[in-house]
Amino acid sequence: MPMAASTSTSSLSVVGTNLSLPPHRHHRHFHSPASISTRFRTNRFFLSSSLASSSPRDRRVVRGGLGFRRNTPDVWKQYSSVLSQPTAPVRQSCTSCCFASTKKRRSNLPRFVPGAFFDNSSFGLSKDKVKRVQLPCATVGPDEPHAASTTWQEGVAEKQDLSLFDSELERLEGFLGSELPSHPKLHRGQLKNGLRYLILPNKVPPTRFEAHMEVHAGSIDEEDDEQGIAHMIEHVAFLGSKKREKLLGTGARSNAYTDFHHTVFHIHSPTSSKDSDDLLPSVLDALNEIAFHPKFLASRIEKERRAILSELQMMNTIEYRVDCQLLQHLHSENKLSKRFPIGLEEQIKKWDADKIRKFHERWYFPANATLYIVGDIGNIPKTVHQIEAVFGQTGVDNEKGSVATSNAFGAMASFLVPKLSVGLGGNSIEKSTNTMDQSKVFNKERHAVRPPVKHNWSLPGISENLKPPQIFQHELLQNFSINMFCKIPVNKVQTYRDLRIVLMKRIFLSALHFRINTRYKSSNPPFTSVELDHSDSGREGCTVTTLTITAEPKNWQNAIRVAVHEVRRLKEFGVTQGELTRYLDALLKDSEHLAAMIDNVSSVDNLDFIMECDALSHKVMDQSQGHESLLAVAGTVTLDEVNSVGAQVLEFIADFGKPSAPLPAAVVACVPKKVHIEGAGETEFKISSTEITDAIKAGLDEPIEPEPELEVPKELVQSSTLQELKNHRKPAFIPVSPEIEAKKLHDEETGITRLRLANGIPVNYKISKSETQSGVMRLIVGGGRAAESSDSRGSVIVGVRTLSEGGRVGNFSREQVELFCVNNLINCSLESTEEFISMEFRFTLRDNGMRAAFQLLHMVLEHSVWLDDAFDRARQVYLSYYRSIPKSLERSTAHKLMVAMLDGDERFTEPTPSSLENLTLQSVKDAVMNQFVGNNMEVSIVGDFSEEEIESCILDYLGTAQATGNFKSQQQIIPPTFRLSPSSLQSQEVFLNDTDERACAYIAGPAPNRWGFTADGNDLLETIDNASSVNDNGTKSDALQTEGAPRRSLRSHPLFFGITMGLLSEIINSRLFTTVRDSLGLTYDVSFELNLFDRLKLGWYVVSVTSTPSKVHKAVDACKNVLRGLHSNRITDRELDRAKRTLLMRHEAEIKSNAYWLGLLAHLQASSVPRKDISCIKDLISLYEAATVEDTYLAYEQLKVDEDSLYSCIGVAGAQTAQDIAAPVEDEEAGEGYPGVLPMGRGLSTMTRPTT
Repeated sequence: MPMAASTSTSSLSVVGTNLSLPPHRHHRHFHSPASISTRFRTNRFFLSSSLASSSPRDRRVVRGGLGFRRNTPDVWKQYSSVLSQPTAPVRQSCTSCCFASTKKRRSNLPRFVPGAFFDNSSFGLSKDKVKRVQLPCATVGPDEPHAASTTWQEGVAEKQDLSLFDSELERLEGFLGSELPSHPKLHRGQLKNGLRYLILPNKVPPTRFEAHMEVHAGSIDEEDDEQGIAHMIEHVAFLGSKKREKLLGTGARSNAYTDFHHTVFHIHSPTSSKDSDDLLPSVLDALNEIAFHPKFLASRIEKERRAILSELQMMNTIEYRVDCQLLQHLHSENKLSKRFPIGLEEQIKKWDADKIRKFHERWYFPANATLYIVGDIGNIPKTVHQIEAVFGQTGVDNEKGSVATSNAFGAMASFLVPKLSVGLGGNSIEKSTNTMDQSKVFNKERHAVRPPVKHNWSLPGISENLKPPQIFQHELLQNFSINMFCKIPVNKVQTYRDLRIVLMKRIFLSALHFRINTRYKSSNPPFTSVELDHSDSGREGCTVTTLTITAEPKNWQNAIRVAVHEVRRLKEFGVTQGELTRYLDALLKDSEHLAAMIDNVSSVDNLDFIMECDALSHKVMDQSQGHESLLAVAGTVTLDEVNSVGAQVLEFIADFGKPSAPLPAAVVACVPKKVHIEGAGETEFKISSTEITDAIKAGLDEPIEPEPELEVPKELVQSSTLQELKNHRKPAFIPVSPEIEAKKLHDEETGITRLRLANGIPVNYKISKSETQSGVMRLIVGGGRAAESSDSRGSVIVGVRTLSEGGRVGNFSREQVELFCVNNLINCSLESTEEFISMEFRFTLRDNGMRAAFQLLHMVLEHSVWLDDAFDRARQVYLSYYRSIPKSLERSTAHKLMVAMLDGDERFTEPTPSSLENLTLQSVKDAVMNQFVGNNMEVSIVGDFSEEEIESCILDYLGTAQATGNFKSQQQIIPPTFRLSPSSLQSQEVFLNDTDERACAYIAGPAPNRWGFTADGNDLLETIDNASSVNDNGTKSDALQTEGAPRRSLRSHPLFFGITMGLLSEIINSRLFTTVRDSLGLTYDVSFELNLFDRLKLGWYVVSVTSTPSKVHKAVDACKNVLRGLHSNRITDRELDRAKRTLLMRHEAEIKSNAYWLGLLAHLQASSVPRKDISCIKDLISLYEAATVEDTYLAYEQLKVDEDSLYSCIGVAGAQTAQDIAAPVEDEEAGEGYPGVLPMGRGLSTMTRPTT
């Protein structure tokens, strides 16, 4: 997973409340607190992000509603979650155990936000699914048929007695007041003991299902002396379940997490196994034991107590502390500010089994829980019977009292009016089975409101009641940030009118994002980012609007002034007609794409969506219903109403201080204690609440003007220009290789076609119908940072950022390029790694979207524009990252290890100030563009296109590119090497002054690359087939001669090390968890990760472990023992089988994804990766299946785990004296300050791994 760093210095995200603390998750997954492989291997940038700022590889599920949330796939994502379910399945296979991120998990969905050089796109909309009636609608222009269309939901007109209406206005009001449709396949029910359940048949992935048990109890339900006990129960109940452990050999995966308002245990399982035709009863039995019949054994409690205390220290990063501060001020009036799920250390240490059991007895009962089953379930009555058989008698004998409900989901819905002590009312028209005996009584009751807190809403008031801005100052903070909050009740989306309001807010805030992102991009803005978040939060029981501004400390006042000024300008003048047309059409196209993907949504995405909607009391619809409903209300939207609704969202900022304005719920600034001043070094940073208020008012006093309409190009390459290019350059296909005369190679089994253009560019494509009317394209250029010369370190990484910061091509301005992408629903991202530069495009096949994407690629190759101000911004960004390294324990520890292991090679770390100073605009341009040579590039495309369509685009826009240059050959690149060992730097420590204690460590060592090449020049694949295995008694094994052809085929296959290293990684991860965390209790989180390069002839492994200062050295020793213990404690067939199942399940889950196929196609014709061929794709499954224990040992022998090859670095944070702080490696080696790692961007990219 590459780390996504938004390239824009002015990235505004029209998304949701991003301060919410993460839930506490479990346990059978591994999390690297600072993933070195991703940290050092990739820089991913978005040349622009006109509507959002998120990498498609960093998507999370946010139960908390319709909102505009930064780390979602796109700005429309949360909106769509209200309209319909998420789309297709490109989901992370596991749940994170670390909570440095402030969001809950959002599934990886191929949803797209249009933006020039960003990464997303949306899709078209059918016109024949709904009946049309004449309703008042906005005039959107002749080129916007979808925005202009006026429709009603199928059947709505028939359900209304239209003769009752005397006017079109009355008819409109009647329609808008009608209820949205409910999901036709969703089955709801309730047992006699009060347990509610939902069942949704879904065949993606096939023969698998999700079973989640949600207990409506979380940290908010804890008393003053129970802070953290809900999380403790989650640990003890989950990991103490023997029935759950029995599922581990079946291919099932399980996890759990705790949040403010609930605790969730979930199992992802196959429908059957070799020992059982139906695994659902066993899964339900495990969930029943976990939730309602846990064994609170003293040994398990002590084991989990140690793990939680380690987790508490692990997660206590400065980012987490900032989130705590924000929540404490936002919710100062209620328990949300005091009940963080992780709990309090002094209390966690004290609880005994009786104390824990009492909380469980108080809250863990069937009537306070909901069971969700989504997956390949064909027989609903049978499933209901199985639920009743497992859970029916739970809690019946010892519970008395009435369940006050007329709706199985009223409790979650009622928080929408949290000040009213209502019952569990509400209506549900989903299919339901209510088997509850209303006369049955229970003495246990669930809360009518979740979470059970009262809020002080942001209401108009006099300025004397305005809270002064709060300031959180800390030595580990690097940048200035400020958050202005507005808090209101959630408006549940139940009617067409509710949906219409959401749509209008979406349009309005999308315009604000685009304006700030583009207007200030070309003028060196004073801010780093501006985000306007507006989202519902089920976990907090409110809707929060947040203006977040980040900036360099020296620019903080101007940053506030500019952001507030732009917000006020939009509030006063509103969006233009062109903006309304543009964003409305984009939403409709995206909605149609969702509807087209209805049969390709994964079960877990469906389930997360339902949980989110139920928590907010939003109507649950399927994708088609959502699209038809959106289409129905779109034609009723007017410009005046959009501006009126949007203005209300911005009033608390734009009218700040006025009696008529809603009072902000809180204004919180998070600032450093010291800042770097050129020529003066570290200087104390001073700021006051009065100064913050004055800066806000200064922005309100700035004169404002309405937004001018921009001219949007319909084409980037005019037809006449294209014809001239074709006449001049004569694009054509040539033989794919000198050995093959064929100009086209098509593989029937995989559907892959290979071509080569006359200018040398090889092209791979695959026609895929999995994602309707969508496509992805990736250009990969060999070289990357490895091609940087010794006198131009940082030139590639800064050059790629410069290109993205500029965002211009040809004679088109950045704004025009952005809007071209918005109109054509194109996204493009730039990425630089040690080995490659890549550009990735996502596009729609509708309305010539693919041709538009190819035009953009053509213009980047032929007419990219390099700007001085963009170069200055890019260089400043890396300088800032460099200076932030000493303030991060994980980053400073990781960088010290990498510098030591790779002998100070700056191509694998962040450029130093002196290197940045040596760069020029011309030098970074040359470093990047000189790699764009025909035979050094490769383009791969996957999508729902025809052969004629794709080949026409390839010839027209790639074939006419002038692919010339003087890129250095592979032989001229100085190969990276490992430091000669033994070395005094192989075991190091980092000390970080901090108010709180924490510890982490990294252990790393050499490995071959994916194709068997090593740093010392060996080609392992040439000798591996002659290798022999050794039995435990030391004798040679004759297994090679008896295993047969499949295994010999694996050993001679070019992907041998890629396959066996992947299996080995899974096995080592499982052992690390079992030993270091579970048995020894030395850590909460430990992971093993491999970096296997493709082009560079080396690789490495990294073990990441978090612990306490008192245990971290023991944890490191334990990790080393696991790494070295594979000979004394041999890998078993069962371990290997589990590793195979894990990897094959991931492959099976992702194989329908266009993005996954794009990864499979990478390097298929790359001259720098000669061993990659079509068999690496065709034989993937059989290669995994053929691997044996002996094969994994052949791979293991190539991991250098001996003391002379292994490097480690331990980082400890706490109150240290000055003499305790070690000098940085760079001071010792180069006298050069503190080189860092790659940019943090929107957060560390981490790898989580299941052990099942």
